[in-house]
Amino acid sequence: MSLFSHHQHSSNQFFIFLLIIAFKGFTISATTFTFVNKCDHTVWPGILGKPDLGTTGFELKKGTTQTFQAPTGWSGRVWARTGCKFDDSGHGTCSTGDCGSGEINCN
Repeated sequence: MSLFSHHQHSSNQFFIFLLIIAFKGFTISATTFTFVNKCDHTVWPGILGKPDLGTTGFELKKGTTQTFQAPTGWSGRVWARTGCKFDDSGHGTCSTGDCGSGEINCN
């Protein structure tokens, strides 16, 4: 039993050593988010986070793609809004996922 315990301890140390080697020089970089609408209808993604990605909501028509570059350290959430009806000035509501701002952009 003592031999097994020693072996288990050595394995843990080796694993920690591998983690240190793997992350040595590791740098966190920006991330690209690509939104692809594979639905049969338009969706309006909502985005809230810090720092701001330049928009907090937009229209994504069926079969289209939109890409955003999130800076290092970005933290936030993304969700799909459906059944939205916005007028030409960008005011309106959504059936699901509405952010309550009354606009395409979520506040």
